Parts: sequence; structure tokens; C-alpha cells
Amino acid sequence: MNKTAKEEEYIDLGKIIQILWKYAALILLVGILFAALLFFYAQMFVAPQYEANALFYVNNSTFSLSSAVRISTGELNAASDLVDTYVAILQSRANMELVIEESGVDYTYEQLREMVSAKAVNSTGLFQVAVRSDNPEEARNLANTIAVILPDKISDIVTNSSVEVVDYAVTPHTRVSPNYMKYAAVGLMLGLVLCSGAVLLSSYLDDLIRDEDYLLQNYDAPVLATIPDLMAKTPKKYGYYGTSSYAKSRKEAVE
Repeated sequence: MNKTAKEEEYIDLGKIIQILWKYAALILLVGILFAALLFFYAQMFVAPQYEANALFYVNNSTFSLSSAVRISTGELNAASDLVDTYVAILQSRANMELVIEESGVDYTYEQLREMVSAKAVNSTGLFQVAVRSDNPEEARNLANTIAVILPDKISDIVTNSSVEVVDYAVTPHTRVSPNYMKYAAVGLMLGLVLCSGAVLLSSYLDDLIRDEDYLLQNYDAPVLATIPDLMAKTPKKYGYYGTSSYAKSRKEAVE
């Protein structure tokens, strides 16, 4: 038998929606199950991360933080541009290894560099150094070690420029990661997509012919005969031996 050209040319979106709606309860149940699994996974196996921040001020030769003169926009932009230079100096191997030595932590240069980040504060001459760790005291100590080392290093490298510490880090008490609700949302979406895909794939691979209407709708071929279900308690719409096409032809003959 050959499928009709209509079947081969396009995917029936209505049929896909019908299949998904039929198994909506199962799909939703699997989604909730995945959400619960990822939620508890995040709670049990993902170590909470804490972030300590130290705040610095970029000071160049033309003005200082305590000066009474008016700071021009050009001077402020110049100080802001220096932030990228200072961040690169901070993340250099020599400075990272010095931080490791002074703080007494047991990290490699690569590991510590992954824990440390820095960014400018809006368009000001301020920039913030953040240290993440699963130990809040360790995060604070590393950030404050950087606050002690960085100003001297920058003044040695960058001529006529310096960095002043605005705020030292304090011990964080609130985790910054993991986000349990984010894990649950990802699990929910993953479960819905996987279960929907499995349902559609199962329906696509299901070539079992259950009634004559399926043949009439999907194949360009007449139905010659059907095998009745004699175990049924009541006959079907067209009787034990009747088919929809047979009943239709009988009706047309009578008329």
C-alpha cells in the first residue's frame, strides 16, 4: 500500500496537538518529576557558592578622590578606561600566585583565576573585585588579600596612576548560587520536551491498524474486509461485521 500524497507532503499539526493533548497528564507528570529531581540534586550535590566583594577607586594624576576641583567628563572616562588595564593586571599569573601565597590557600593559578572576577561600576572610576568560594570566610580573606596587594602592584606598573580601596570585603551570609528555582525550571522544561518527544516518536512509529477508518484516512486503498471483535460485549456502530464504508454504500443503495 502507498500512503496518499497528502500524507507524505506535510506534517499534520492538528494531529500532533491531538496526540500531545491526549497524553497531557503524562507529559506534565514527567515534567514535574524532572523538576523535583533537579531541585533535590541542586540541594544535595551542588555546593553553595558565596561571593565577597572589595570596591576600588581608580585615581590618575589629574585628580584625586579627595580633591575639591570639579571632575570633568573626559577625566572620568579616562579613569574608567583604566579599569580594564587594572583587571588584566589583577588576573596576571604573578599577582594570582602572590595572592595564593599571602592568603595561604591551596589553589593553582588557574583555579584562583576562575574564582576571581572584576568589573567596572557603571561608567564611574570605581571597579569591584568579586571572589566566589564555597567557604564564605575564604572568599572574604581572598578579596581582602587582593585589596592589600593590588594598589601597590598597580602603582608599580602604571605610571602616574594608582588605586585606592573604598570598601574592604565582609563575610557574605547569603549564597549567590545555586539557584534552586532555576534548576527546577530547567528540569520542568527538560521533562516536558523529552516526554513530548517520546510520545510523538512512539505515535509516529506505531503502525498498528486499529480500525477501518485509519485505513480510509491514511491510505489510498479500499477496505475489502475486517475481522470482527467477537469478544466485544456490544457490537460496534455498524455491527460485528459492518464497516463504515460498507454501511455508507448500503445507505446509498437504499436511497
